Amino acid sequence: MPSGHIQQDTSRARPAGPRPLAPIPFDVEAVFPELAGTARTTTLLYPRAGQPGPDDSSIGGPPLWPADEPWPTCAEPDHYKPLAAPVGPDPVAMVPVVQLYARDVPGLVFPAGTDLLQILWCPLVHEDDQYAANPRLHWRSTALTAADVADGQPPRPHTAEQDYLPRPCTVSPTPAVEYPIWDLLDELSEQLRERFEAFREERGFGYFEVATTQQSKVGGYPSWTQPPDWPDCAGCGTRMEHLLSVTATEPGSGRWLPLDERNPSQDQATTPSWRAEADPDALDTFGHHMDMGGGGVDFFVCRTCPDTPYTHRYDR
Repeated sequence: MPSGHIQQDTSRARPAGPRPLAPIPFDVEAVFPELAGTARTTTLLYPRAGQPGPDDSSIGGPPLWPADEPWPTCAEPDHYKPLAAPVGPDPVAMVPVVQLYARDVPGLVFPAGTDLLQILWCPLVHEDDQYAANPRLHWRSTALTAADVADGQPPRPHTAEQDYLPRPCTVSPTPAVEYPIWDLLDELSEQLRERFEAFREERGFGYFEVATTQQSKVGGYPSWTQPPDWPDCAGCGTRMEHLLSVTATEPGSGRWLPLDERNPSQDQATTPSWRAEADPDALDTFGHHMDMGGGGVDFFVCRTCPDTPYTHRYDR
């Protein structure tokens, strides 16, 4: 990536602002008072295939990268591509996964002096306790980085597991309120199970469908697909904060499908949001096309310790 100054491409369509969403179709805490106080604000990202640039928030897009900082590589001796020949001694170029500007995600808390979050990872399976891609997280100052940025596209890895190679996507950060899935206490989950089932039979939709999310998002609850595995900070021992999730799932139907992407042949006035289907012409643009075992990667930070240490959990 040679040195240069990147000019904003004004011909490139930028993503729309927050997507229009249907309201939740019932009062969660009135129907299930045991859930009072468990609501959290999250920012849904809604990745859509596109041509984001370094000046855009994106998933899989080119990052705003300092010209004097070498592109990161991974030389772990035990990383591999399943069912393929050994990787060999050559370092593997990391791939950009997430770039978020503070201006686009007001709910994301940035460390002092920074306003740009970047996550890259080695797109191979690693023989650690996660058995997944190996990420690195960077907090940057846009002003300092933009003073002298690398030009061109990031290098491509010479080998990669396709499950960890995102296609370039714009994002439309959208605030929403969600309730817990797996983070319900065991005794509370048991207590509510029969009532959840009765509620579904009565209303035609379930609590988990309309009140919880498992898509790519910032903040809120981790997108667990199995029992929670909250990490504790190695430095201070406190439970770390959920930063964001990159998941394999993007809603192609139901309550979390943006209203402007619903099938125009469905009458929105008579079709309830939980039965909405996506516009077939738009469906191919949904998501970053990483399968990740059907789950996702959740990122966590500690805001108490210096340098905002981070870790991740691969949830599949």
